[in-house]
Amino acid sequence: MITRSPEIDALIADDAPVAIGVSGGKDSQAAALATFAYLDSVGHKGPRILIHADLGSVEWDDSFRICEELAEYLECDLVVVRRKAGGLMERWESRWLSSKTRYEMLSTVTLVPCWSTPAMRFCTSEQKTHVIMAELKGRFKGQKIINVTGVRREESATRSRMSVADSDAAGQVWTWRPIIDLTLDQVFAMVDASGLHPHPAYRIYGMGRVSCRFCIMSSMPDMLAASAQPESHDLYRQMVQLEIDSSFAFQGARWLGDVAPQLLPPEMIKGLALAKNKAALRKDIEARITRPMLYVKGWPTRMLTDDEAALMASVRRQVSDLYGFKSDCLDVPSIHERYAFLLAESARKAAA
Repeated sequence: MITRSPEIDALIADDAPVAIGVSGGKDSQAAALATFAYLDSVGHKGPRILIHADLGSVEWDDSFRICEELAEYLECDLVVVRRKAGGLMERWESRWLSSKTRYEMLSTVTLVPCWSTPAMRFCTSEQKTHVIMAELKGRFKGQKIINVTGVRREESATRSRMSVADSDAAGQVWTWRPIIDLTLDQVFAMVDASGLHPHPAYRIYGMGRVSCRFCIMSSMPDMLAASAQPESHDLYRQMVQLEIDSSFAFQGARWLGDVAPQLLPPEMIKGLALAKNKAALRKDIEARITRPMLYVKGWPTRMLTDDEAALMASVRRQVSDLYGFKSDCLDVPSIHERYAFLLAESARKAAA
């Protein structure tokens, strides 16, 4: 049931600390069970912990309980870490405020979405990976650490190409994916055989995937199932309100507000319709910006021509009017001045 690598075997033989990331989902349950059984079988005597990244209000009520039950079953400590600046919902809301400010200052070319995306999963990197790694490196200073995750190849094309194990740049933390080759049926069989119960979202709520209540990766059936649970209703309305405020749909082209409109009061139904219209208008306006003018790493890389600056000014005036922003740089001279300042700042930092 365990997929191994020579590097991980060597670390286990040296009794390296082992930390297993747990979310309350079936895969992390199975990863913990399989890892502990294997470590016991080879006589590993190093420290072992379960570590859970608490994402705040977006999590299911039962997720932490599942993690606690798993820790009790395995007779090990459960370490809980959190992002100091708040949970994921707070991150999405603050990202929208930041997007507005950056647009008003002309620190970005187009409005930036507030939500995580499959291509930009800061929900994972900031809320989980960074805080877990910081905890492990502080807890096991100077030691090589095995960080276990429940990733499986069967889950997606991207995960099918993942290695069994790899290390961070410093070679201190090795991420091990011991159940990478297990099937869904094998995972559930392992959890059932232990006498533990999987998260109720699977067999009671009818969901295929358990992470946040509403996830950027959720299928429509999973979002419908999540919205049917009373514990999700307040979060649902809070997330739809952010769709309304930002005019960005939760899943790209799919609006969360369309999943369970019966949960929304009339004023939110009206606000959602206005947000969709605003989003369509914004896309049409911003589509006028030519590709060479768009934001790239290191932006801005050059001054705009007068024609480009005029186009930028026109777009910014229309978007600012649409959203009620108090934006700077709404004419050609101020846009040239802003670009010159940003280029000078970039050159100064590069020379420092």
